[in-house]
Amino acid sequence: MAAGLFALLDDVAALARIAAASVDDVGAAAGRASAKAAGVVVDDTAVTPQYLHGSAAERELPIIKKIAIGSLRNKLLFILPAAVLLGQFLPELLPVILIFGGGFLAYEGAHKVWEKVSGHHTEAEEDVSPQGEFTPEHEQRTIAQAVRTDFILSAEIMVIALKEVVGSDPDASIWMRAIVLAVVAIMITVLVYGVVALIVKMDDVGLHLTLKSSAAAQRVGHALVGAMPRLLAAISLIGTLAMLWVGGHIFLVSLYEIGDDGGLLGGTALGDVLHAPYDLVHHWEEAVHDAVGGALGSLAGWVVNTLVSAVVGLVVGGIVLAVLHAFGIGGGHGSGDHAEEHTGDRAGDHTGDAVDHAVDHAADPAEAGAEGGQGPVEDSPNR
Repeated sequence: MAAGLFALLDDVAALARIAAASVDDVGAAAGRASAKAAGVVVDDTAVTPQYLHGSAAERELPIIKKIAIGSLRNKLLFILPAAVLLGQFLPELLPVILIFGGGFLAYEGAHKVWEKVSGHHTEAEEDVSPQGEFTPEHEQRTIAQAVRTDFILSAEIMVIALKEVVGSDPDASIWMRAIVLAVVAIMITVLVYGVVALIVKMDDVGLHLTLKSSAAAQRVGHALVGAMPRLLAAISLIGTLAMLWVGGHIFLVSLYEIGDDGGLLGGTALGDVLHAPYDLVHHWEEAVHDAVGGALGSLAGWVVNTLVSAVVGLVVGGIVLAVLHAFGIGGGHGSGDHAEEHTGDRAGDHTGDAVDHAVDHAADPAEAGAEGGQGPVEDSPNR
């Protein structure tokens, strides 16, 4: 009896060690896959804040929550099963799908560049209340539009992650791949929409700090409020560059893999043609690396690869944009300038409110101190 119990405990311990190793494998694979999709994640993070343009401050977090839930549903219920089945039975089609995803990202980046150059911005039809805020109907349409756009970006993220999983462990079971992709989906969604929530509420945190009695807190608050327009402008620029770079890189690498030995067109004349462009870029990267040498050479080689990929992304995106315009199809998911303008307006309003509060406080210190629960004015650190 005792021997049987000890044998059972040994089996349980062995299973626990196997489970722990599996968890480590899942974590490592999910980390590698997420890193490969980092460029698309930057794009997703840069895109989302624009959908909050025109919304009331108290509705921002609920809207982000609904978009995040829609994004998670996209990844887990629709994209994950399709991606896992594709990776299991038709892995050679993954680069083909990535070409379309890279083309989409390149198009989005080229569209933003075109808006900047031409001064023409895609205006979304807006239904607003008399106070200039979203109506519930418009809010629902905005959330639906954001979730639809997220579907494209999420599909790109999941396929990139799956490709990394398949490449790093071709013998992994279908269940292992599904678990890794589920972990990636949750990690990416929490990261993207957590960062978006922090960004869009930064000016509210700043406003709250400007109303504190501490001079240091007020300075930090005004700095946060004033930094919002510049931060969103930087995010918009980074997002555009990321779309061009990542889109062009995905396009080049996917063509290379389609034409490579074992690829869909490997060993054919067309495969050799598709194989050549990234071969050339890689040759330039290696030449710069060898010429400079060391860690700086690695960085210089990466910069060359990135710049060429961005140029390719701009060319590919420009071609797609021209074709769509020729057929009367345009748009995109809007201009990041709208988000910048909206946040700038809110930041300006918040700064004005803070200044008005300070003026009122100075004009009637006794009343201000009573309302704020503060002591006499002379006890305030900023007096």
